[in-house]
Amino acid sequence: MSFNRWVFLVANGLGLGGALSGWGSEPDKSQYHLLNPVPREAMRPLITDRPSLTEGPYTVDAGHFQVESDIATWTHDTDSSGVVSDMTKLASVNLKTGLLPSLDLHLILDSYVRTRTEDRSAGISDRASGLGDLTVRFKKNFWGNDSGSSAFGMIPYFKVPTAGRGIGNGSVEGGLLLPLAMRLPGEFDLGLQTRLDCLRNDGRSGHHLESVNSVVVGHSIVGPLSGYVEFFTIHPFASNSPWQGLVDCGVTYLLTEDIQLDAGCNFGVTASAPEYNPFLGLSWRF
Repeated sequence: MSFNRWVFLVANGLGLGGALSGWGSEPDKSQYHLLNPVPREAMRPLITDRPSLTEGPYTVDAGHFQVESDIATWTHDTDSSGVVSDMTKLASVNLKTGLLPSLDLHLILDSYVRTRTEDRSAGISDRASGLGDLTVRFKKNFWGNDSGSSAFGMIPYFKVPTAGRGIGNGSVEGGLLLPLAMRLPGEFDLGLQTRLDCLRNDGRSGHHLESVNSVVVGHSIVGPLSGYVEFFTIHPFASNSPWQGLVDCGVTYLLTEDIQLDAGCNFGVTASAPEYNPFLGLSWRF
């Protein structure tokens, strides 16, 4: 039994069979690869993983490249003890390469990161800036890349600790993402994601597991302008660690069939989550 068929049967067992009615009707692109690109007229519409935190299951067409970038993003937080933290990122880039019809490679680099931590009660502040970490990902689409009412994929990843002191934790980390997309009545788009991360413990050796789950709903507003709302959660497996919840919203504007602008803000709704994170981004493919 093929792995694609196995995944389909598991999804049916989870009650998702009705959403997968379009599975199996994909056009044949098996002859295309990195060195034999998909012709322009056969390429799918531009679909990005940003700006929502919920990843998508769609891959870049074989032989083509796609850049998804934060022009600027800022994260602000004040913890329960009054310590204020700010992080600014400029020109963070996700370079995607279509390797096969349903497989692509992602290289994600935080080009410039600036952090500031201030303990006002103790009169102590700390600042750092420089290159961030490099993340390497592969995305495999199992169905729905080019047709159907749903799509499902898998994204394994690992982080290479390229960031300097005070920016990164100097540790290799990794995980697995499982994104599902569905077309709803009324031309609404639904995205669901579950993720398992293996992360370095703060201030001590060893790693811990975190479960990440999210749901996003998007819809066209007018012409090339679309919007979305999202609920995003992080659940550490350690019993004494609080969960984080965020409510996010944003818009995208398709300048051309290959260029997209986006903007939005993520808002923390639990005490352990960052307070807010506005961002501005740009995506293009070639």
